[in-house]
Amino acid sequence: MKPSLLQWLACPECSGDLVLSGAEREGEEIVSGGLTCEPCGAQFAIRKGVPRFAPSEMVRDQRATARNFGAQWQMFDELNDGYEEQFRDWIAPVTPAFVKGSLVLEAGCGKGRHTWWLTQWGAAAVIAVDLSDAVDVAYRHVGALPNAHIIQADIYKLPLRPVFDYALSIGVLHHLPRPRDGFAALVRKVRPGGAVSAWVYGQEGNEWIVRFVDPVRRRVTSKLPAPVLYWVALGPAALVHLAAKTVYAPLAETAIARFLPYRDYLVYIARFSFREIHSIVFDHLNAPTAFYIGRSDFESWFHAAGLERTTFVWHNRNSWKGFGVLAARS
Repeated sequence: MKPSLLQWLACPECSGDLVLSGAEREGEEIVSGGLTCEPCGAQFAIRKGVPRFAPSEMVRDQRATARNFGAQWQMFDELNDGYEEQFRDWIAPVTPAFVKGSLVLEAGCGKGRHTWWLTQWGAAAVIAVDLSDAVDVAYRHVGALPNAHIIQADIYKLPLRPVFDYALSIGVLHHLPRPRDGFAALVRKVRPGGAVSAWVYGQEGNEWIVRFVDPVRRRVTSKLPAPVLYWVALGPAALVHLAAKTVYAPLAETAIARFLPYRDYLVYIARFSFREIHSIVFDHLNAPTAFYIGRSDFESWFHAAGLERTTFVWHNRNSWKGFGVLAARS
């Protein structure tokens, strides 16, 4: 943790100021210590360079989700250059020029693959939050960067002030027990005139997953130990990789392509490595909670939160991405 992070932190219980104590440093980084709320006395630890605001008690599904994704990102922990193109696609119309100089909040940072690019695009500071132990992987990747800050916290009780120029959540909200409330909590940390991006699984285009894959995920695969699921996911990953590379990619520009099921998505991921496709399959089988959000529901999140100038895109015909700007307060 960098001392400069304190200016943006606030107690998740009462929004009071936090005071640093017992700090142990390695260079500019505070690697251990404590944070105490002056008004209410709540205390929070700093361990391995990360402030820890995760609640000790969580609902069962939320606890299981944090555990499973923490294990996932420690297993698939590498970063690669291909993440930049995918990230730009998910957050368009936002561009690196839009991010430059902004104070950015990333909700659900995982291993830090998007955090890295936000910092490289020149964000003034990126506060990246995750509930799981993936924060340790993210800190390893980006913790030394001067404009990166990693926090372990619950999106429903973010320990932050409402000052952010831009907030985003990519592939996380649909794994929350209450996705709409998680989105609203994110928007509350954005200043008037600030912007918000989100990407979620779509209800439209995923009917076969909801019918056939989702029950297996809920009842079986999400309950498997991560090392076991790693091997279980290899078979489906090999089939997806083979189909994408040998059928979907070669036929993408032909008349036959329109008859291929799940065409847009499988053509899209055909450029990925087998390791990345394995990670994607593992991800779909790993989550204890996953909602598939319809367009009307997704749009209503933005409008209810007071976002204007909204845009919504059906991404690869199986997911939704949205963007909006928070209206100025009257």
